[in-house]
Amino acid sequence: MSRRADRCLGQKPRGECPGASPCGHSPDVREETAMHDHRKLGRELDLFDTDPLIGAGLPYWLPDGAAVRHTLEEYIRTAERRAGYRHVYSPVLGKRELYEISGHWSHYSDDMFPPMDLGGEQVVLRPSLCPHHAVIYRSRSHSYRELPLRMAELGGMYRSELSGVLGGLTRVRAIQLNDAHIFCTLEQVAEEAQAALEMIRQAYQVLGITPTRYRLSLPGPGGKYVAAPEMWQRSTALLTDVLDRSGLPYEAAEGEAAFYGPKIDVQVTDGAGRESTLSTVQVDFHQPEQFNLHYIGADGAKHRPVMVHRSIIGSVERAVAHLIEQHGGAFPAWLAPTQLVVLPISEAEMSNATGLAQRCTDLGLRAEIAGPERGTLGARIREGRLVPYQAVIGAKEAANDHIALRLRDGRRLDPQPAGDILTHIDALISAHSTDLWDSSTS
Repeated sequence: MSRRADRCLGQKPRGECPGASPCGHSPDVREETAMHDHRKLGRELDLFDTDPLIGAGLPYWLPDGAAVRHTLEEYIRTAERRAGYRHVYSPVLGKRELYEISGHWSHYSDDMFPPMDLGGEQVVLRPSLCPHHAVIYRSRSHSYRELPLRMAELGGMYRSELSGVLGGLTRVRAIQLNDAHIFCTLEQVAEEAQAALEMIRQAYQVLGITPTRYRLSLPGPGGKYVAAPEMWQRSTALLTDVLDRSGLPYEAAEGEAAFYGPKIDVQVTDGAGRESTLSTVQVDFHQPEQFNLHYIGADGAKHRPVMVHRSIIGSVERAVAHLIEQHGGAFPAWLAPTQLVVLPISEAEMSNATGLAQRCTDLGLRAEIAGPERGTLGARIREGRLVPYQAVIGAKEAANDHIALRLRDGRRLDPQPAGDILTHIDALISAHSTDLWDSSTS
């Protein structure tokens, strides 16, 4: 918990935010500034920073920001495992030839870093993970019984962004991408794309994100697109059908497609009204052809798989930037860098506070102690106002192993056994709940 986070930074969310609402903002917090800049907040809350010696567009993560990022990444990995994905690691470098085959070199080289000469070969920092995953798929023989084969990676990629467009975490040169590629039959494409949209919906729900709109991104005139009209027609028809069946309202937008195929983009808007793509689902007939991918069908012959690209939260950097602005630093409890702050009223309760903090750590909760050396109880409460839970321990609580719990939204609970409180908090956090407490128990 940043010592500089002692003023009110909670964002008024879109729509209603009653004092005891699941958003976790207290009445005085929600009256504050309606717009937040993640670049300013991220530094004030000690989440991330930059340094000219490291370079523009290359932010580093401080411990609290790293905690948010790690928790977000683990949520995604767990959700992917439950959905049948297998995780891989692949190098951030590749030979130039790899990207010539994939089409990135001819269609995307302006956004790639220059090749490096190594041992008579040219290698490139990758701008995308899909060529590596195509090669991994190609390295083994596959039967139709294995499909759909879902391959996922939280991996680094690099874009040679111009200095003028760099900003905070939203436009960076080193990107950690939540990426996945599903190798499947043509008949399986619609179901896999629909399942990806459902994963996106579930992730947005627990993250407290409201999408602005769904966009069917199509090629436009003058763009560097793969010249294969029949392929574009087939993939566009598939994604249009997926959107129509889902019942989601969407808009078609020319000039927003990937160079190899159309995509469904999930758009979000920041506090300043700027719209950006956070999540995406794409259908790709091009790279399976380029890399000569195949599977053995029930007839014993070779068949070409379809490649479905999907990203649930897109880049970790952009996702965290949006979450900072969406919540004003008052993250959902499961995502908060400090989930519980222990507040002993006096030095006499410090040993109880230390024990409680250790019990939190044993449960996997992120807790810290704000002792009397940091000021009056009122000052410490104000300092920790972005922390979801504040556990106050006075003489009576210490004697009975109780804590008086204060919630970030302003509610105060009667003293209760510490074990019961921690068990309840742990259950809410494990469920990725956006509720701070069950209303029936408050």
